[in-house]
Amino acid sequence: MNNKPLMSREPMQVWIGFQVFLFPFLSLTTPSGIGFSSLLFLLSALCVPRKAWAALTPHWKEIRWVVAAFWFQFALAIVALLVRPEAGLDSLDKPSRMLLALSSMALVLLARPSPATLWWGVVAGSVAALPFVAWQRIVLQVERPGGFLNAITFGDLALVLGLVALTAAIDYRHHTRKALLAGVGAIAGLAACMLTGTRGAWVALALAALLFLSYAQLLRSRKVRLLLAGSFALVGAAFFVPATGMQERALQGVDDVQTWVDGGNVFTNVGTRLELWKGAAILIEERPLFGLDRNTVRAEIRHLVEQGTLDPAILSLEHLHNDALQALATGGVFGLAAWIGILAAPFIFFARQMGRVSADAKTRFAPALAGMLVVLCYFSFGLTEVIFWSLKGSMFYALMVFLLMGFCLAAQPAREAKVEQRGN
Repeated sequence: MNNKPLMSREPMQVWIGFQVFLFPFLSLTTPSGIGFSSLLFLLSALCVPRKAWAALTPHWKEIRWVVAAFWFQFALAIVALLVRPEAGLDSLDKPSRMLLALSSMALVLLARPSPATLWWGVVAGSVAALPFVAWQRIVLQVERPGGFLNAITFGDLALVLGLVALTAAIDYRHHTRKALLAGVGAIAGLAACMLTGTRGAWVALALAALLFLSYAQLLRSRKVRLLLAGSFALVGAAFFVPATGMQERALQGVDDVQTWVDGGNVFTNVGTRLELWKGAAILIEERPLFGLDRNTVRAEIRHLVEQGTLDPAILSLEHLHNDALQALATGGVFGLAAWIGILAAPFIFFARQMGRVSADAKTRFAPALAGMLVVLCYFSFGLTEVIFWSLKGSMFYALMVFLLMGFCLAAQPAREAKVEQRGN
């Protein structure tokens, strides 16, 4: 037997596995961890471009719609720049980097590192994020701590890490010690999220619970059921602990809505969002097909304030605090289609992978479930926040999605992969 291919792959497998671990580990505890990881993946892929492309080719039929969604987003940004040159080349930065995150999937398929590299990176990242944000909240007395990120973005990403760590614990359900360590990561991620006071993440938790229930038949393990119940019970119990501030913020949110409806003070977290959404509806009605560029949106919002249609309290906010409305206002129906595409296409991919899980394909279960959770979380975050406004938030999503896709495809039996290749 010729061992040369195995021997030549081993150094690359270690190197790519190390990069996979670094990405989630550095995401929340360093100022440039996400950007550094994306650049490292891209440079590694550029060192072996033909091999990286060859690794993707057999799976093209399965990944084509996901790649097309990210391509469409990038192409739309190019068209928008040509039509509105005042937007500047910076408008291409985010969509181009998200598309180039495809390099991470190519490298996973080429080097075939163990999914454990991602799981332990996620667990380490969650565990490291908790004391970091706890120190800011308890020692520095920062009311809304967020590390090197905006408090909302930090809380959102911490929740994603916690839920992916929970999926890792499910993957290790037959290894008690590993499952417990992954469970610690899940709890740390959830706790870090709660410390930031991010209310938008609570919707994601509810949807995540529904997703776990939807696939309960595949979780035939008493340990897993206890872990899931314990994690969500922890969040529920934290709601009634005054120190977490969760109950106070929930009641405050209800009061803010009622105040806005009654025509009272708009200068609240919820009130400003509702006022922005009112303004967004006006702008979208005027330009539903192509929308307006970001600067014009801000100028129009200011004009509506000057007219007395909107409250001046919203002038300090950068965006519309809703991903769908932001996409519609700045890109019209095409912008909305691009936003839907980068969420729907990966979700459908992961759902199909889950549908193929059987006795001989259990290794695909965890990365597919984690992928669905990541997409579901970002959809939830976008209801009250423009999570894709931040370059770090956008890159975290793209890298996590493409890495998990790579692990799903790498877990395919050889027989199934050949069938897919013939289908092309």
